[in-house]
Amino acid sequence: MDEQHRNLNQNGSESNGKQARIVSGLDRPLKTPPPGEQTRAVRRQVIAVILANVGVFSTGMTLAMPTATLHQLKDTTEPVHLNDSQASWFASVNALSAPLGGLLSGFLLDRIGRKRSLIVLNVLTIIAWILLATPSGSDQNAFFLQLIVSRFMLGVGMGLASAPPGVYAAEISVPKTRGSLILGTSISVAGGITILYGIGYCIRDDFRLIALICCGYQLVALLCVLPLPESHCWLLSKKRVTEAKRSLNYFRGFSKSDEITHPQVLEEFQLLQKSLQQRNAAVKESFWRNLREPEVYKPLVILMSLFAFQQLTGIFVVIVFAVQISLEAGIEIDPFMCAVLIGLARLITTCPMGYILELWGRRRAGIISTLGMSVCMFLLAGHSQIEFLTEVPYLPVIAIVGFIVLSTLGLYTLPFFMISELFPQKVRGPASGLTVAVGMFISFVVLKTYPGIKEYLGMSNCFIIFGVMALFALIFVYLALPETRRRTLLEIEEQFRSGRSRKSQNQADVEMKEVFVRKPEE
Repeated sequence: MDEQHRNLNQNGSESNGKQARIVSGLDRPLKTPPPGEQTRAVRRQVIAVILANVGVFSTGMTLAMPTATLHQLKDTTEPVHLNDSQASWFASVNALSAPLGGLLSGFLLDRIGRKRSLIVLNVLTIIAWILLATPSGSDQNAFFLQLIVSRFMLGVGMGLASAPPGVYAAEISVPKTRGSLILGTSISVAGGITILYGIGYCIRDDFRLIALICCGYQLVALLCVLPLPESHCWLLSKKRVTEAKRSLNYFRGFSKSDEITHPQVLEEFQLLQKSLQQRNAAVKESFWRNLREPEVYKPLVILMSLFAFQQLTGIFVVIVFAVQISLEAGIEIDPFMCAVLIGLARLITTCPMGYILELWGRRRAGIISTLGMSVCMFLLAGHSQIEFLTEVPYLPVIAIVGFIVLSTLGLYTLPFFMISELFPQKVRGPASGLTVAVGMFISFVVLKTYPGIKEYLGMSNCFIIFGVMALFALIFVYLALPETRRRTLLEIEEQFRSGRSRKSQNQADVEMKEVFVRKPEE
């Protein structure tokens, strides 16, 4: 009996020990995520950003339109058609007018707000698609003029679409969700390109019907913008304090109350209010005078350079002339199917970019992207010049799709992504507009001159030029691009002002190295 009693006590002690081990830690307080990261708040932020970006699909459709329609517009059997010079203007004039849209977006963002800027974008593009769908069918000059006017207006819409959705997403989000939400603009552009490629694959001989379909979609996009709340940052900058409190409460997961009761949300509001008051208390300077400040001119130079490399590496050339490049590169499959594959590759790669940029950081993504792009361009150039490369099956398809995937991983996405992060609030509107204007003007120059340069130098040499520019972009990203991962907008502004970017970049690089070399726990 005594022995049994001892055994029972021993077993009971072991059971109690096991129970203690099982329930240990339950007395610790649960970690509640900050208000902006809770489920309701994230859901509201995501829905608002999706609705804001629905109209941005028009940018992708505008870019892809020449790929889907030039073969019909240049067809000499049609009653009215375009010659080579007119076709090059049709393909590039939107990039010429996009800087105007970029400058206009900077003006509208500050004057009428983020939401109304999106409404203007959708109304303008609806009119442009109607013009493209209804050109004269008999008079050659009138036909060409109406096409050019519609493409010019679509280009203005491209410029208008470049900044407002990203700025809106950056302002309503918190640092943890900002990266994924800003990416909505790039996903929308990629989606628009893919949709238009798909429509062009199905409808090959009716550009008017294609334009009407785009017009119908844009009407839906306009309706999506109407229920959006305005950004609290813009409302507060216009001293509409009560409305700003309602907006911030909404995007942090609470009811649209006139007063902020949660302490963390109140702290965020007071910090933003203090920052704006300090700027208002200072002598109000024009944008051009603000250019003397490092937190303004540094990101301006960096982003303009990034946009320039984006264009000079041939990213938009491949988008606009996808079918023509596929044919001349020796691709054996249906060129329209190749264009669809290019669009799908870009769209699929863009979707996880928010996660990739948070995992790798902006700099690492840019370095991998530019290095891979140069390799793909050199492979395309060598396919027609190096004997053993000509024998590799489907090499042009692999190289072109690889170029699209790798450009999306960095150089195509980063300029639009970081334009919403780097500029301080006081110049965010005009600085974003000016940056996009410069980038789109370079795009026009590249798209307009590409057909002539291709005829003079040959396709292979054009690929070599694009590859060399990608290597220059690699050097620029390594030396100049700052890391903004997991930093608030105010922290990024202070980084440029204080000049501590190099230290921050080194620390970020160490963190990234740990991510790649860390072994899984056993």
